[in-house]
Amino acid sequence: MVIDKSFDADYPEGGRGDSRAVARVEDMQPAGEPDPTADPAAAPPAGTAASQVASEAAYVEGVHLRRTDENVREIEALAAVLGDPAGLSGLLGDLKWPLRRSRAPRLLGRAVREAWRWDAYDERDVQWYPQGISTSADASDAEVVDGRRVVVATWYSTGRDGVKRGSRVTFADLDSGRYRHVLLVSPVLDETGTLVLRPLNVHAGGIVWAGPYLHVAATGRGFVTARVDDIMRVPGDDDHPDELGLDGTRLHAFGHRYVLPVRSTHKAFTDEGHEKLRYSFMSLDRHSDPPALVAGEYAASASATTRLARYPLDPATGELATGDDGFSRPLALDDGGVRQMQGAVLAAGRFHVTVSHGPWMPGSVWSGQPGSMTERRWALPMGPEDLSYWPSTDRLWSVTEHPRRRWIVSMDRAWFDR
Repeated sequence: MVIDKSFDADYPEGGRGDSRAVARVEDMQPAGEPDPTADPAAAPPAGTAASQVASEAAYVEGVHLRRTDENVREIEALAAVLGDPAGLSGLLGDLKWPLRRSRAPRLLGRAVREAWRWDAYDERDVQWYPQGISTSADASDAEVVDGRRVVVATWYSTGRDGVKRGSRVTFADLDSGRYRHVLLVSPVLDETGTLVLRPLNVHAGGIVWAGPYLHVAATGRGFVTARVDDIMRVPGDDDHPDELGLDGTRLHAFGHRYVLPVRSTHKAFTDEGHEKLRYSFMSLDRHSDPPALVAGEYAASASATTRLARYPLDPATGELATGDDGFSRPLALDDGGVRQMQGAVLAAGRFHVTVSHGPWMPGSVWSGQPGSMTERRWALPMGPEDLSYWPSTDRLWSVTEHPRRRWIVSMDRAWFDR
C-alpha cells in the first residue's frame, strides 16, 4: 500500500468525505468600462488571440506566474486503476447529499436574497471548512452546465483529528437540491514508476470555474488547475476515511467516492525588489476584454499588503494567457484593497469585497474602486468567504465557513449601489 499524508509548508492554516465514519497601477480602469484616455488605434484588431494580446499588452512588472507541464502520465496511470473518468456529467448524475433551501434568507443579511444550507453533518463538521465559490455562470456563457445551475465550492481540511486531508471541491445542483464532495489529489510517479497519491494541502481560499478548468487558489504557491473531465469514481465502499493511497487496485480517498487529480500548477514568481503576491482568493471577470482572473490577498496585520491583481485569460481555453517567454503577468495590480479581505469580484464596473468579523458577528461587503471602497455592514451572515458574480440575475454569491453557521448565499448586487 502507498499512503501519503504529507503536509505542504505553504499551507497557512478530516470528517466525512462521502462516508459518515507593489506596484500600484494608477487610475486602474474597471473591467467592462472603456478607458477614456485610450488611443483607439492602439487597440488590437478583431480576432487577435488572447495570448497575442497578452504578449503585447503593458504588463505590471514584479510578479508573474508560470504553468508547469501537465500531469498527463500521472492522470493516465490513475485512470488505469480506476477506469475511464466519470467526468462532470457522471458526477452530476450521482449527487447524494441534500442541499436545504433557507425559508427566511433575508434574516441572514441585509443583502441576502437566497440561501442554501449543507446537510446536518457538513453544517457542523469541524474537520472541513468551506472557502471558495464559483458557479456555472462562470463556466459557461449559457450559465448552466448539462442544463443545470451548479455551484462549486472549495473546502480545506483542518486536521483537528490529526489527519491532514488536503482540500476538496463540492458540486451542488441548485435545481435538484443535491450535492457531492470530490477530493482533490496530486498524482505522482515515484522513481520506480509507482503511482503515489498525495492530498492537495492548500487553503483553497478561492476558485474560478473557467470552461473545463477549475483554478484553485494556493496562496504563496500561486494556484492549481484541474479539469472537470478528469473526475474519477472510486469503486466500492470505502471503509478507510482516514487514509489516502492505493492498495493494489483499490483506492482509499479519505472516504470520498470521487477524486479529481490536479493537472498543473501556476507557480508564483517574484522579481527582485518586489513583494511576493499571495493568491488568497480568486474570481472571474467574464465581461472584460479579454476576460480576466482576479486574485487578491488576505491580510490580518497592518503591515501586510492588500493587493488586487487581474490576469488575462484566453477565452478559447479558460487558461491564463501567456507571453512569448511562457509567463503570465498581471494587466493590473492595485494595492487599494481592504484589511481582512476574504473574496473580491468585479461587477457593474467596480469591486465588491467580503470581510469577515469572526464566527459571531455578521459579515461586511465593501464596494467601489480600490483605495476608495465603502463598507456595508450586516450584509452577510458570519464568516463570509470567496465571491462570484452571476450576470443574468445581477447576483453576488458567497459561502460562509463557521460550523453551524454555514450557508451558500446570493445577494442583490444593486443593493450595494445605494
